[in-house]
Amino acid sequence: MTTTIKVSDELRDRLKAQAARDGLTLGAHLAYLADAEDRRRRLETLRSAISAAAGSDVESHASETAQWERTELTDGS
Repeated sequence: MTTTIKVSDELRDRLKAQAARDGLTLGAHLAYLADAEDRRRRLETLRSAISAAAGSDVESHASETAQWERTELTDGS
C-alpha cells in the first residue's frame, strides 16, 4: 500500500536528490532515515541509562565485558 504525504516542494526535491545520490527510491530513502532516527534514539537512551547507572554497576559491566572479550569461543568438539 502507498500513501501521499504533504511536504513542501523544497523538502521533496531535497529528499529526492539525497535518494538519487545514494541510488535509492524516495521510499527506500525515507525508510533509511526512519531507521537511522530509531537507532539514534536507542543509543541516546542507552547513553542516558549508562550515565544514570551507579559507579559499581558500570565497573561490574566493564569487568564482565572484559571477561567475555577474553573468552575463546569453541563449538564444543
